[in-house]
Amino acid sequence: MRDKKVKPSSITDRKNSLILSFKMVFSKWLYVLIAGIVASVFWILFNIFDQLLFFSPILIFYLPDDAIVSFVISNVTAILLGIIISMNVYVFKYSKQRRNFTSLFSWSSISVISSACASCSSIGLLLVTTLGGIGVSALTFLANYQIPLRLVSIMLLIWAYYSISNKLTKSCIINYNNKGNK
Repeated sequence: MRDKKVKPSSITDRKNSLILSFKMVFSKWLYVLIAGIVASVFWILFNIFDQLLFFSPILIFYLPDDAIVSFVISNVTAILLGIIISMNVYVFKYSKQRRNFTSLFSWSSISVISSACASCSSIGLLLVTTLGGIGVSALTFLANYQIPLRLVSIMLLIWAYYSISNKLTKSCIINYNNKGNK
């Protein structure tokens, strides 16, 4: 009687690939440290941009009721950025392929740009003064669609995590060609 080989589902393979790549990178304390530092820096920056964290005259963190959704989204974004940048550093360090600086932080930087609330910070004032009427239009667009833009940035970060995970696990596939068993 022949055993039927069951091909595992692609969803299971993808899930295992995501978990395996995460374990591979974060089994080393250096990459956990890099992820923690990056996530902390972006958490501080996002909360300063959202005007939730103040350093002058004293250190104050204030979270009003209407900013809870934005705060949660910025926390998720900061954590994902820490994970992805740390994984990118890992790939950059251990990759034997041609080193490409443009792809190293591409998805991460796009999501940071789309995640930072330009209308809530001094970036918005810079847009208005530099670009005039177009800056006002951009500022209005960013203010009206802040939450959807941040959700898009989270989706970009998830895509970046998926891409970097594939790069890590696909490069580790070993093709065993056993001619004795057919």
